[in-house]
Amino acid sequence: MTAVGPFGLSVRDQALEADVQTGLAAVEAGLLDATKSDVPFITEAAQHLVRAGGKRFRPLLVMLAAQFGDPHAPGVVPSAVVVELTHLATLYHDDVMDEADVRRGVDSANARWGNSVAVLTGDFLFARASHILADLGPEAVRIQAEAFERLVTGQILETAGPRDGRDPVEHYLDVIAGKTGSLIAVSGRFGAMMSGADERVVDILTQYGERLGVAFQLADDVLDIASDSHESGKTPGTDLREGIPTLPVLHLRAQAAVGGAAEDLELVELLDSDLTDDVRHAEALRRLRVHPALERARRDTVRYAQDARATLAPLPDCYAKAALEELCDLVVHRAG
Repeated sequence: MTAVGPFGLSVRDQALEADVQTGLAAVEAGLLDATKSDVPFITEAAQHLVRAGGKRFRPLLVMLAAQFGDPHAPGVVPSAVVVELTHLATLYHDDVMDEADVRRGVDSANARWGNSVAVLTGDFLFARASHILADLGPEAVRIQAEAFERLVTGQILETAGPRDGRDPVEHYLDVIAGKTGSLIAVSGRFGAMMSGADERVVDILTQYGERLGVAFQLADDVLDIASDSHESGKTPGTDLREGIPTLPVLHLRAQAAVGGAAEDLELVELLDSDLTDDVRHAEALRRLRVHPALERARRDTVRYAQDARATLAPLPDCYAKAALEELCDLVVHRAG
């Protein structure tokens, strides 16, 4: 078995390994080409996160989904570039909203150049993704537009919070299905669709991507609390510091609201205090790392990953299917 891509997936077939490695290399070249500008400063800012690396999870999913058709079809690599450019653009915007200082082990764009440059660079990447999409046909444009609408809607719902009477956990799962699941679903869909796979296969890989995307975000929620910056490539507790509700915190609040122990109520009170204070922030992280709410979030991650795996059952047994199943395991492993 050989590790394929920065995400560390291992494959058991040399032909599949060659296809995926070649595809990811082409995507990397496509990303650098798409982020070039006649203005050197724009190129520097647009390539900042590209050159910082990353898991390339979405392009990897495109390449694996394409194995159910013709993986060398001309639309496969460009569609993978589109989803990764879109993802990168959202990172520039997210870091502004979160006031993050670090992304992928380097200074965030907003920390280096300020919020305005970071937002506009994200917009530049969206524009370049749209340019590539135009060559992939109107159906691809429609699919991407619908996913982008869901992504933005998820972000707005997160900002607005749950309406009165709505379970905060259910609300949050809807948020991340839009913010994260939608684009990962498109990755599976584009890979299968661009390769000419059967429509039933396209639907299966779309559903798989959606469920795996939710599991992927839940794993990130766990990592935000449980990891250090060396493991995650970004500042631990960023969401916590900004008061952004993630699943471990929501589970804690639910437990505290229904006959919670005194220590649960104390921890909620700490979370509601000013966590821009480094001492309070460190204490909140320390206590959350040993709280049962974190383990409950891990179990939820496992459940969504298992659902994603089960979605693949109707597909024919092959090395690509085995690799997609292993992706479910890798996502769970990230959450510990």
